[in-house]
Amino acid sequence: MLRAVSSLCPFCEVRSLFPRTAPSQWQQTRLASQMRSRTPSRMALSPKVAQSGKPAPRRRVEGPFAGLNRTTVPRIPGRPMEQSDSRGRDFKGRETPSNLQKRNNRSGRPERRDSGDYHALKMQRALHPVSYTQRSSIKERIREMDSFDSFPLLPVIKESISTQALPGLDDISPTPAQRVTIPAMLGMDQKKSKHQVAGMQQFLLAAETGSGKTLAYLLPIMDAIKRQEVVDREKAEKKKAKEEEERSKRMFELESPPLAGEEHPDAGRPRAIILLPSAELVAQVGAVVKSFSHTVKFKASLISAAFSGNVIRNRLFAPSGVDIVIATPHLLSSIAESDPNILSRVTHIVVDEADSLLDRSFSPLTTNIIDRASPTLKQLILCSATIPRSMDSYLEKRFPDIKRLVTPNLHAIPRRVQLGVVDTSQPPYKGNKDLACADTIWNIGRQATEYYEDGQETVPTKRIIVFVNEREKTIELANYLVSKGVDAVALNRDTINERSSHLLAAFQGVAGAEDKDGKAKAKTDAPAAAPASDPNQGRKGPAARSLANTKVLVTTDLGSRGIDTVAVRHVILYDVPHTTIDFIHRLGRTGRMGRRGRGIVLLGKGDRADVVKEVREGMFKGQALI
Repeated sequence: MLRAVSSLCPFCEVRSLFPRTAPSQWQQTRLASQMRSRTPSRMALSPKVAQSGKPAPRRRVEGPFAGLNRTTVPRIPGRPMEQSDSRGRDFKGRETPSNLQKRNNRSGRPERRDSGDYHALKMQRALHPVSYTQRSSIKERIREMDSFDSFPLLPVIKESISTQALPGLDDISPTPAQRVTIPAMLGMDQKKSKHQVAGMQQFLLAAETGSGKTLAYLLPIMDAIKRQEVVDREKAEKKKAKEEEERSKRMFELESPPLAGEEHPDAGRPRAIILLPSAELVAQVGAVVKSFSHTVKFKASLISAAFSGNVIRNRLFAPSGVDIVIATPHLLSSIAESDPNILSRVTHIVVDEADSLLDRSFSPLTTNIIDRASPTLKQLILCSATIPRSMDSYLEKRFPDIKRLVTPNLHAIPRRVQLGVVDTSQPPYKGNKDLACADTIWNIGRQATEYYEDGQETVPTKRIIVFVNEREKTIELANYLVSKGVDAVALNRDTINERSSHLLAAFQGVAGAEDKDGKAKAKTDAPAAAPASDPNQGRKGPAARSLANTKVLVTTDLGSRGIDTVAVRHVILYDVPHTTIDFIHRLGRTGRMGRRGRGIVLLGKGDRADVVKEVREGMFKGQALI
């Protein structure tokens, strides 16, 4: 009998002989635990925790887009890790070692590395650098000019320097700014053909604050005006003699009578124009020019928004004529639009505070005035205490052939000015800058007064200027100081012109002009009645305890440019300036004309302490802040 062939394998046949039983409870529990162990718990530790070192990186699969989104250059075996551009510099701008070695082999000397100073100041990149080689050569060239007699000025101008500009001083010597500028403007420099364009000489006078820049450009201008008067007088005499000769030939002819009210031919046609950014500077520079006009004998007019229309018209179009006009660009440009003849005889234009008058707000007006006067213009003088990089780029495009008259200490704060720092985040102030400012002023006011040998006080009234960055803060801080017993006033753009002139008058000049013996004469500071629109009105009354013989002016950058504050010995920087340009102008309000001064910075929590530190170190070393 044949046996049926099974379709099962031998193992399955044996397994089929035994019946299947349900899994036991122990087996079910074990199976369930195995299934749960496949998904690790969140609290379970990784088995690689005990392993040291980084895990091996995954191998990048090379493809057509394998080079995208890479931050480092892949290293090629057998070649150094160096990638450079056509100039031999890497992606960070640093010179590669191979290119440095090649250049050293060619030149035979190693590269001059940066000293590492001024890292924080270099982040601002605001000032144009001037090499120390150029500074040294200028210092050597001007060393021998130790007197105003070295300059070929008219005798009447030399005599007026000691009687009008610098009265009461025995030893009068020109400053470095005057030693550099006066010879160049008088033509003592033989190499002037390069800087003379279409009959016009172009100069850039860059000198530190308080170095006598006003007198540096004013003396050559007065000399040129007086010399031109002699030439014009000779021409007028020749013309008059010729007319008399022709009249004698026409003896029996009738002549027309002169017209009634005929103006002077030079009325409203000045010879020189001095442009300034504010009415306060117009009043200050105008006072210096007016003092010379009494002895040198010329006519000067001051016009600004501080005067009414009738006053401006009478001054500018006086029947006797005008020689020098001191004005702001806005006002003079508007007058030139209605009467272009006002610029038809101008031979000298001075753009004082050129870094402000050549910025985006003033530049169109200033350039328009220069262009209108260019047919008769002989000298253009740009004057500034700093050369910002923006102004340097403008000069390269607009006046590429301008001659730069730079002093050796440009962009450097004088070493006679000391700089202190008050950390307002520390006790007892704990971040209260107002309290720190009031306490600093009280400490200055309570200091012992300096005396001469004969017992006379050098500074009867101490004057302090506090600089803030915001206009609204001036009134707020002034009110707080008054509540603490400090005689403080606020000065900003909202202050009317009459009030601002009165406020600045108490801080300008010496605190009492010095007489011939060098002693100080106290200057009366009688307070004037404040107008109804004065922002200083409505302040709290003085405290029970007041600080005597101390006056404080709280202002913005309005009071930091060009104001001759010789009486100020202390400057407080309530806010850290934004750039080194503001540092130079604000600290330049003290230590003027060779006097000593002191600046104090109130350093807050969010202020740039690194910039303040580097400015302080640069002042101690006597280096320029570039």
